[in-house]
Amino acid sequence: MVASQLLAYMAILVFCVLKASSLDTFLAAVYEHAVILPDATLTPVSREEALVLMNRNLDLLERAVISAAQKGAHIIVTPEDAIYGWNFSRESVYPYLEDIPHPQVNWIPCNNPNRFGHTPVQERLSCLAKNNSIYVVANIGDKKPCNASDPQCPPDGRYQYNTNVVFDSQGTLVARYHKQHLFIGEDHFNAPKSPEVVTFNTTFGRFGIFTCFDILFHDPAVTLVKDLHVNTILFPTAWMNVLPHLSAIEFHSAWAMGMGVNFLASNIHYPLMKMTGSGIYAPNSPRAFHYDMKTEEGKLLFSQLDARPYHPRVVNWTSYASSIEAVSSEKQKFKGVVFFDEFTFVELTDVMGNYTVCQKDLCCHLSYKMSEKRSDEVYALGAFDGLHTVEGCYYLQVCTLLKCKTTDLHTCGDSVETASTTFEMFSLSGTFGTQYVFPEVLLSEMRLAPGEFQVSDDGCLSSLKPTSRPVLTVTLFGRLYEKDCASNASSDLTAQARRTTLIVMICIVHLLSW
Repeated sequence: MVASQLLAYMAILVFCVLKASSLDTFLAAVYEHAVILPDATLTPVSREEALVLMNRNLDLLERAVISAAQKGAHIIVTPEDAIYGWNFSRESVYPYLEDIPHPQVNWIPCNNPNRFGHTPVQERLSCLAKNNSIYVVANIGDKKPCNASDPQCPPDGRYQYNTNVVFDSQGTLVARYHKQHLFIGEDHFNAPKSPEVVTFNTTFGRFGIFTCFDILFHDPAVTLVKDLHVNTILFPTAWMNVLPHLSAIEFHSAWAMGMGVNFLASNIHYPLMKMTGSGIYAPNSPRAFHYDMKTEEGKLLFSQLDARPYHPRVVNWTSYASSIEAVSSEKQKFKGVVFFDEFTFVELTDVMGNYTVCQKDLCCHLSYKMSEKRSDEVYALGAFDGLHTVEGCYYLQVCTLLKCKTTDLHTCGDSVETASTTFEMFSLSGTFGTQYVFPEVLLSEMRLAPGEFQVSDDGCLSSLKPTSRPVLTVTLFGRLYEKDCASNASSDLTAQARRTTLIVMICIVHLLSW
């Protein structure tokens, strides 16, 4: 009896200690890093030369970590590819890689740097975390030997992974994640044999982690939220902005709202390839974001977040649209291309109105009132219900109100960053066949609209007040994961073809920036 009572008292004591040490809020930091790239990425260099380049980037990351810690941040997220860049071959990236063990080994590289071979990058990251008492999230490369007994072992005898690592405030390696969905140009890395679902617990919430292109797929991204109930997603990325629907701040803030989690997105800052856009997003609103195509400077963001945001409601994304009568339009519908997908559009010809446009099973309804109907700007309502097959293969249902690039209807769907038309009100809904819909509102000059719109339980995205800036797009971006291609690899192109495609993309971006 005495023993059982003692155990009960001990259990109560442990619970009380844990409860007392638990934080209701935490200060998050995200760093958009202006990466220093190697002179030639396809020419192999020595390990010593690789370390020189990596330490130059780590010097910049160190300043951001120290600054974040001095302001009291509990965690800082840094970008994908921030330590050595991109566009390597398997051979040329090898000097930049280290063996990264599973966190279950309980390792503090700062205290024991040679336990798993020569690991100076992990040592430095660990010491940054330990010496500044802050969680540090970084992206580096992992290498793992394999042999002929493994039928999937690459010809060079090793697996190479695009890898996120997390070191806690004591410098301990607490998380390691290998990127699942590799993008064009990442043929120097391998995808893990199955998606890794990585979480870790802190006194300020439960965290999950994935990388860049992973966000567009079910595993591991949705699984982390729906099955493992993480509070906050950590998201290192090297995101190339694609308008009108896949600009970094636009889509990442929408994903946070659609999934009901905090989302810490750290992007590379490299305007020549349209890489910018980082943010700290709560489920109900963006808290801090940065988009800058004009300078070459990095940026450190801060925001206070709820450690365990409570968003239990489930949106029925088809209810509202199914309950209202479709409005037949006297205007002829037309086709337009949005990021290689053929949308069905109808032009908004009046200063206010109600419109419906359908494609396959998706019907999109819009009610709106513009501040004025300008003769030099055209807006359209569009619908897309189909399989996207360029730079990935995934099924979309999208309802969108967007500004066309010019008054020529053929430009509806082209990238555009500025507008002059504000909206007094808008209400957008659709007959979606999925519960995974991400609400986007993007304003002129690439600004978000915190506090200016809401999503109702019956699936209507509507304004709360007139828009503070002219509108670029109001969108409901739906994903039907069950209709995706069997393989979600970025492409079935050969490695050389992928690299050629990336080079062509870079050239196009350079031309567009002139």
